[in-house]
Amino acid sequence: MAIKWRLRVLPSALLALALTAATGCEGSPDARPKPTAAPSAPVAGVCSKPAAGPAKAPAGAVTVDPAVAGDLAARTTSSPPGTTFWLRPGKHTLPSDRYAQVVPKEGNTYLGAPGAVLDGRRTNQYAFGGAARDVTIRHLTVQGFVAPHDEGVVNHDSADGWVIEHATIQHNSGAGLMAGARQRVSASCLRGNGQYGMNAYKADGRFNALVVEGNEIVGNNTDDWERQRPGCGCTGGIKFWAVDGADIRGNWVHDNRGTGVWADTNNNDFLIEGNVFEDNDGAALIYETSYNAVIRKNTIRRNNWVEGRKYADRGDNFPFATVYLSESGGEPRIRARTDRIEVYRNVLENNWSGITLWENADRFCNSPANTSSGDCTLLVKDKNRCAQPGIAAAPLYADCRWKTQRVDIRGNRFVLDKSVVDCTVKCDRMAVLANYGTYPNWSPYQGERVSEAITREQDNRWHDNVYVGPWKFVVHDPSRILDSWQWQGTPYRQDAGSTFGARDGG
Repeated sequence: MAIKWRLRVLPSALLALALTAATGCEGSPDARPKPTAAPSAPVAGVCSKPAAGPAKAPAGAVTVDPAVAGDLAARTTSSPPGTTFWLRPGKHTLPSDRYAQVVPKEGNTYLGAPGAVLDGRRTNQYAFGGAARDVTIRHLTVQGFVAPHDEGVVNHDSADGWVIEHATIQHNSGAGLMAGARQRVSASCLRGNGQYGMNAYKADGRFNALVVEGNEIVGNNTDDWERQRPGCGCTGGIKFWAVDGADIRGNWVHDNRGTGVWADTNNNDFLIEGNVFEDNDGAALIYETSYNAVIRKNTIRRNNWVEGRKYADRGDNFPFATVYLSESGGEPRIRARTDRIEVYRNVLENNWSGITLWENADRFCNSPANTSSGDCTLLVKDKNRCAQPGIAAAPLYADCRWKTQRVDIRGNRFVLDKSVVDCTVKCDRMAVLANYGTYPNWSPYQGERVSEAITREQDNRWHDNVYVGPWKFVVHDPSRILDSWQWQGTPYRQDAGSTFGARDGG
């Protein structure tokens, strides 16, 4: 897949602002917390207690024998669309060719008996592929496949309407699972895959109506792709690309190397509700160059300790946060369940920093500094229109930029005990900021225009929150660090109705 991957790369003008003071953080930046034994809020730990499949073949089902190599693929080929297959207990395999895979027909169902495993033996690249719609996989463990980087093992070709339920997809290379339109992934274990638990990407463009509910998403990115390709931004629990409508509810997202959940590039209309994000090395949640989302009632604990500490120990003064809203905002012209990004009734406890709202002034449609160079905003179809002289005037001046705007952060509880996080500075920040625009030379966004806009003009508001611990607030650029009185006072007037507890802890 020809995707331009990236991390939150800071332009040189912003990096020049970085302070080189020591962070006072102890321990190795690569030290990872011990895996979480149980969620700290009521969500299912499905990996340790997977639901058992049917012990007998359902009426009319085709029985698949693990003692016959390639039996599943062969029976799929010889059976009509809409067939139900019941996999006996035991280890099922495919032919030894690396491209051998199961190619379902429309409406097929695959049911695993207790103990049924489809094993790629580190030989086959893909487990299930093809374009057939409305395929169901239940109660089956899929493991040991070696999909290439950026590709996936189950639903390799991102077909539409698949249902993945009570499945265990684990210990594969690449992504354990790809996604198509109307796909539902529920009550499943996405564990220990080399790159992602799921890569929600479709090669032919945008897709809609994705549901990810009640899953455990744990320990993914075992191949540590940021070390292999620094700055690739190609790691974590789940990555979403150009999804128009997604419900992400009641999942336990924990102990992933990198980000927990990352929506990147022209996503819209997300509901992220009732999840538990714990002990992920990077941010719990990134919403990047995307639109319109509701983020509510999530429990977010002990995230970003590894990546936040790493950047702080390097002397980087950027407020790397646990919830990172990057060039993303509410847009009434794009249909969704809200015309804002609403962040409310969440509990964030002992993470490395809190919420950062960010815009890169040099990153806009058709700019050489846009790391997703093939993409334009959802408001401009032809990126070539984003050029002088038109980009300097309405409507292109506004529409060629992914804007962090109309973000409403309310009714949340932010708790920080620095003795738990094991730091003295740089783990205690909320932020709303941009860099000084410098590039390219024809950019209409040079200077402090974007910094002023994101800070004062784009309707970004914190209010009615509860703070416990020694929080600081970064505004406009990394050099402006405020206490709560300055944050609430003129000219910023943030966090009206909020309370602040001075004690270091909760």
